[in-house]
Amino acid sequence: MSTSCEEKKFSLKGNFADEDEELLQSLPKQKGWGAYDLLLFQNHWIPPLYLKATHFQAKPSDIIVASLPKSGTTWLKALAFATSKRNCFIPISQNDDHPLRHSNPHSLVPFLETIDLYGNDPNNVSFPHLSTLSEPRLFGTHIPFPLLPGSIHNSNCKIIYICRNPFDAFISLWHFKNNILSSQSLLPELALEEAFEKYIEGIFDYGPFWSHMLGYWKASKDTPNKVLFLKYDELKANTYFEVKRMAQFMDCTFSEEEESGGVIDAIIELCSFGKMKELEVNKSGKGMLKADVENKYFFRKGKTGDWANYFSPYMTEKLSKIMEENLGGSGLSF
Repeated sequence: MSTSCEEKKFSLKGNFADEDEELLQSLPKQKGWGAYDLLLFQNHWIPPLYLKATHFQAKPSDIIVASLPKSGTTWLKALAFATSKRNCFIPISQNDDHPLRHSNPHSLVPFLETIDLYGNDPNNVSFPHLSTLSEPRLFGTHIPFPLLPGSIHNSNCKIIYICRNPFDAFISLWHFKNNILSSQSLLPELALEEAFEKYIEGIFDYGPFWSHMLGYWKASKDTPNKVLFLKYDELKANTYFEVKRMAQFMDCTFSEEEESGGVIDAIIELCSFGKMKELEVNKSGKGMLKADVENKYFFRKGKTGDWANYFSPYMTEKLSKIMEENLGGSGLSF
C-alpha cells in the first residue's frame, strides 16, 4: 500500500467523511471470489461496502463474536447466545419457544458490518434495532482486530474469536461462495485451483488468514480478559469444556446446579449442527447479509478433515509452507 494511504487518518474506528471517497479509489484493488472487488486496507482485503466506518457504540456488557468467514461463526454465535441468554430462554426443554428454534443465529447475533446498512431502517422489521436488544447484547464480525470500531477497543466489552484450520476453512469458503454464485446466477462458479491461488495470496474477504488470526491471537495474549481465542477443532473435540470456559469468560459461569441439571448438555444439543440444519428457518430462510444469503448455505457438513477429499499434493505442500512462513514462531499452530 502506498505511503499516502497509510498516512491518511482513515479507519473503521472513526467517521467516514466524504473526502475519504478519494482514498477508497486509491486503495489497491483485486477481484474477489464473487461479483465485487476487494480493497487492500491496512494489509487486509476488505469488501468496499464494509470498509466505510460503522457508527457502532459498544457498551461494557457487549459480547462480540469474531472470526474469518466459514470458521465456525454460525455455531459459535448460537452457543454464545444460548449460554449468555439462558436466564431468559431456558434451553433444557425440547418444547420451549427458544429463539434458536425459529431464528437463524445470524439474525439473533447480527454482524457489525450490517448495522449501518440495515439496523437504522425503522421499516426493516426483519433486522433487530439496537434499542430493542437486551443486555448483554451480542454481535458478530469478520473485521480484523486492528480495524474494529474504537468503541470496542476502548470499552470493557468481551470479544470471543474462533479460528479454523486453514485447510478446512478454505474448502468451506469455496463451497459457500460457489453456492451463492450458483443460486444467484451472478458469475460462473470459481474453480478450486483459482480459489486456492487467491487464498494463499490472502485475497479473499477479510484475508489474509494469517494476519487476521494473529491479530486476535496476540490480543488474546496481551489482554486475556478482553479476548478469548478458540479453535474450531478444539471446540468440536471438547465442546462441554469449551462452553464452560466461554461462559466463565462472559461472566455468566455455570453453577453446580446447572451442570448437574444438564443445562450445558442442553445448550450443546440445541446448538448442534444436526439440530440447527434441520430447522425450517435454516432450510428455507434468508439472512441479512450483503448478498441476501440463504440460511441453508451456512450448514454444509460441519466436520473437520474434509479438505483431504479435495487437496492435491501440491496444494497440501503449498498451504503448509504458507502457514509455516506466516504463523511459525507465533505459538499459534494447527
